[in-house]
Amino acid sequence: MRLSSLFAGLTGLLFAGALAAQVPDQAAGDPPAPAASEAAPSEAQAQPPAAATPAPAAEAPTPGDSQARPPAAETPAPAAETPAPAAETPAPAADAPASAAQPAAPTRPSGPLPVPPPPPPLTPENTWVLDLSDGGRVQIQLRPDVAPNTVQRIKTLTEQGFYNNLIFHRVIEGFMAQGGDPRGNGTGGSTLPDLPAEINGLPHLRGAVAMARAQDLNSANSQFYIMFTPHLAMDRDYTVFGRVVSGMNFVDAIQRGEPPANPTRIVRASLGSDNVPEMSAEALRAAGAPAAPASTEGSILGIPSAPPRAQPGTNVGPVMPQPGVPRQPEQPQQQRRRPS
Repeated sequence: MRLSSLFAGLTGLLFAGALAAQVPDQAAGDPPAPAASEAAPSEAQAQPPAAATPAPAAEAPTPGDSQARPPAAETPAPAAETPAPAAETPAPAADAPASAAQPAAPTRPSGPLPVPPPPPPLTPENTWVLDLSDGGRVQIQLRPDVAPNTVQRIKTLTEQGFYNNLIFHRVIEGFMAQGGDPRGNGTGGSTLPDLPAEINGLPHLRGAVAMARAQDLNSANSQFYIMFTPHLAMDRDYTVFGRVVSGMNFVDAIQRGEPPANPTRIVRASLGSDNVPEMSAEALRAAGAPAAPASTEGSILGIPSAPPRAQPGTNVGPVMPQPGVPRQPEQPQQQRRRPS
């Protein structure tokens, strides 16, 4: 009995000692409540950082995305602007064919001809001066207001000295005197391209000056003619670009023939603005005297002393309307005002 009590007491002491050993460990740290409170905060701190980590991570992408998207949007914008110039590049390419396309060649007018404006005041720059070998000076008023391309061609060739010493190779009484051919036979021209026709309503009156051409309406180049008498039926077929205002008596004196036996020459052609002194009649006749036959090799003008006749169908020049021949269908008789 006593042993049992003693054993029970020892057992109780041992159990109490074991409990006592555990209690000091807890006491040596922190009280249980504080320990629990500290454990809770550590978990709470572990959780908030874990929660805070996603939150900043979620916030970081948001600003980051908001900052990355505008540049990304700006990057495509330049890319969109780059195609825009590329779209402009085809535009000039589309314009190129338009500029490369040649304008339609003028055709013979079928309706009423335009009423030409009255001649402007005579100016030196628009006065064509021809010193002829028959002893006189002829002055022609040029009309750039109605035939600008033709007048510019006459001025260009005159400045080049092209017309100097050329003959009137085809002169028909009661019709016209034709010159301006370096070959002297009606088949030649300058090295410049042919001119488009500039049918302008200026009439073929006495003293009118117009461009000679072949069958093609747009084949005028350098040859011209001066009218002896009016031929109004020619108005829609040839480009009139001027009219004699002084020296018509020297035009009347041009030697006739196709070609003439002793052709009249253009000793010198100039513009009024060049202020070329007028030559005496004796000097002009001497300059126009036929030279002794000689080789034309190396000649600047290349005019043979005896110009060969042109082959049929190759002559350049106006065709004299035959009396009593009606006009062509494309030339209906129209009443229109003409300068007196």
